[in-house]
Amino acid sequence: MKLQNIALLSLSLCALMLQGCTAMGIATGAGAIAGVSAAKDGGISQSAKDFWISTQISEAWFQYNVETFSKLDLTVKKGRVLVTGIVQDPEHRVEAIRLAWQPQGVEQVINEIRVAESGGVKSFLTDKWITTQIRTKITLDKEVQSINYTIDTVQGTVYLMGVSHSQAETNRIIEIARTISNVQQVVSYIRLIEEIENAQNAVSTAPQPQSQGYDSAPTNTAVSPPISTGAPQPLTGASVPAVEVYPLQ
Repeated sequence: MKLQNIALLSLSLCALMLQGCTAMGIATGAGAIAGVSAAKDGGISQSAKDFWISTQISEAWFQYNVETFSKLDLTVKKGRVLVTGIVQDPEHRVEAIRLAWQPQGVEQVINEIRVAESGGVKSFLTDKWITTQIRTKITLDKEVQSINYTIDTVQGTVYLMGVSHSQAETNRIIEIARTISNVQQVVSYIRLIEEIENAQNAVSTAPQPQSQGYDSAPTNTAVSPPISTGAPQPLTGASVPAVEVYPLQ
């Protein structure tokens, strides 16, 4: 994707959230996005797609219910959407996930929204502290490419998502998260880049079904995507390992 398109995405975000953005701010934001995205697995094009998906979901949540929108956190990696947070109304949980499926390009929605009373300001600050500690440690770790990972913490449960270059790197990140004070358990959605590439190759080399003429079944039947209940759902043509949960002793 060209840098001009990244600038357009920055402009859209400014229009939604920061109506006072200047031309210099837009140019700086576009440059920052391009610089960080180029270093991530998938490059600028994939990062721009994920950014657009995130923007569309956030806008849908905001229009649905401002209070619900403020209680949810959203992460998008290569079309995989992770939603975390706490809501008091079970219907809000269902609607938030339904809306997360709507943008074009969403491959999977991982639902980690909890229906419970909020832990209050103290719990919120503790979760933020945990996330910051983990982010700092993996950033300083020379054996981990920290830019490829996202971290969410909800009431002491740490959710890790991203793409790892080796099982050793995955294990290292999980172990770092487990050693942080106040962490109750670690849930890993980290995928090995080798597994992703193998799955993509399998899809690209799979034989295409032949047309059966006018007697074939209609191809425009709409099928609603399933709502994820926590464990990742398989992507089309790909095998996704089950979620790994690491409770602390």
